[in-house]
Amino acid sequence: MKYFKLQGLAAVLALAVFAGQNLYARAQNDQSGAIPASVIINIGSLYEPTNLSSTEGGGQGVTEAFNGNVYEGLFKLTDEGKVENLLAVNYTKSADGLTYTITLRDGVRFHSGKALSSADVKASFERAVAPGSLSARISSFRIVKSVATPDAKTVVFTLNTPSISFLYNLAYLWILNIDGRDFKTSEDGTGPYVLDRWTRGSSLSIKKWDGYWGTPAKNAGVVFNYFTDASALSNALLSGQIDIITAVQSPDGIAQFENNRKYVINNGASTTKELLAFNDRNPPFNNANVRKAIYSAVNRQKLLSSIWGNYGSLIGSMVPPTDPWYDASLVNANPYDINLAKQLLASGGYPNGFAFTLDTPTYDPHPTVAEFLKSELAAVGITVNINSISADEWYTKVYKERNFAATLQEHVNDRDVVWYGNPDFYWGYSNPEVVRLVSESEQVNTPEEQTQKLLEVNRTIAREAASVWLYLYPQIVISASNVSGYPINGLNSQFYAYNIVKTN
Repeated sequence: MKYFKLQGLAAVLALAVFAGQNLYARAQNDQSGAIPASVIINIGSLYEPTNLSSTEGGGQGVTEAFNGNVYEGLFKLTDEGKVENLLAVNYTKSADGLTYTITLRDGVRFHSGKALSSADVKASFERAVAPGSLSARISSFRIVKSVATPDAKTVVFTLNTPSISFLYNLAYLWILNIDGRDFKTSEDGTGPYVLDRWTRGSSLSIKKWDGYWGTPAKNAGVVFNYFTDASALSNALLSGQIDIITAVQSPDGIAQFENNRKYVINNGASTTKELLAFNDRNPPFNNANVRKAIYSAVNRQKLLSSIWGNYGSLIGSMVPPTDPWYDASLVNANPYDINLAKQLLASGGYPNGFAFTLDTPTYDPHPTVAEFLKSELAAVGITVNINSISADEWYTKVYKERNFAATLQEHVNDRDVVWYGNPDFYWGYSNPEVVRLVSESEQVNTPEEQTQKLLEVNRTIAREAASVWLYLYPQIVISASNVSGYPINGLNSQFYAYNIVKTN
């Protein structure tokens, strides 16, 4: 699931394991000073998977480790967001836009040795859209009327209505061999790596697969080392226990690497939004004036600066600058203004304020954000009761059962404004005009027409404060200076590892 970041179970700093891995790496040095392709790359992350399945709540961690590395799709999203062929060698689209005929690449096998066929694509799709699936684009796939497999190399998708984003959405679909496996604990993909070991609370390792159909990985494998504390993560890079930090979570974790030739700091393009999400189905948050009042009661610039210093940026809606339908003017759609907030509360029927419970994930930065919101909203008579919950509790209570008033969460995907056109999504925002525009935006003939419709969606949800978009994360990747070939943009939390190399 890539709607949002879900922190894994409590991670343990396994220094002995890290030390052993680094001793191994040093032992591989040749006389020229280069580390050969047999080296293991150590990556540090705050996002351990909750399980290993993208359709069963594995969270950001499984996407980071597995997407493009262990599993592949028919199409691939590059680090810049471009759609390219992957397991699909080519495709054709019918004149009416309702039929996509996709030809599969020759010579592809799963890690188990089974040859890839059209039946696997169909089965993977059906698994992704089955009842209870948490596939990132499940709502977008509802337009698919049927999937046919006329032969082993051909898949035919027939749609109920045209979809200009269909191939883009297919890039989210992992193709896997679903025969007899528990994908929460194992895998059978087609990627350049196979799962080696997952030590819960510590690390997940993947190793180079010699049977890969494409260009082999440039390293022997990757270990994703998991931390629950940002300081421990930074210290692990400083001490040489890890080679890369996939996403720095605090400006305090940046300063110690600045002006130091031993490290490289990359500030990429982010798509991660920090949200105060309401349950818009229920009072008082079914009232747009109440939502807008909360927005105007929060000094978002102060919040951003307190957490990120000079990094990150403010946004006024779910759309980051990298999306085609971004509107920079929306940053000020709900300005910080205490008097305006009080007026809006009165207009919404709550002149004396009210109290609500804020379900808050226990990992950074949510506890700090929750305390900040509590202080800010007290100034307009709103009492915030903070309820700290684990990632697993968040999934059950908030996402699955919708048993919440308001919550904090990070949403990592690009082009995810369309979820405000789905009244069944966890936050329950329901505007028939937005539903119509999102639907129509898929049926247009040109990207320009799509952009215009989603611009209107963008402006409408900002005008109605469907959520409070607190800030856009920076995307900061830091590595040792002898490491290269890693992605730097925070697109959908993917982290392609196969081009990473390390020299001494």
